[in-house]
Amino acid sequence: MNKEDNQQCSTPASSFAKGVFIGGLLGAAAALLFAPKPGRDLRSDLSDKMNIVTDKTKDVAHVVGEKATDLAKTVSTKSSEVVKTVVDSKNNVVSSLQNASADIAEEAAEADQEIMEATEQATKEANEDLNTLSRS
Repeated sequence: MNKEDNQQCSTPASSFAKGVFIGGLLGAAAALLFAPKPGRDLRSDLSDKMNIVTDKTKDVAHVVGEKATDLAKTVSTKSSEVVKTVVDSKNNVVSSLQNASADIAEEAAEADQEIMEATEQATKEANEDLNTLSRS
């Protein structure tokens, strides 16, 4: 996505909220400007309203900051849990493979021993048969 696409991808809810906020500010300013008050009172009212808006903006920024921090902590915790699960699963698979490999090696050694014994027995029997044939 290029920069223009990113700028156009705002959600309808955020656009509406921005519009309501800006409209509220403009409406408040217009009400104050068109109210029949002397200049000193009007400036005082504008200053008071601006202080209220500034305080509310700071409060909203603080809440957003806290929510962002909480979200970051949650993501970090969940990521750590996923990593731990993956590592545990990997260790289980490795352990299973090692056990299976050891079992196979043990069975191969037993089969090798049985083959050696069967070969020795067959050799012994063949020698006995040869000896019996050569005496006859």
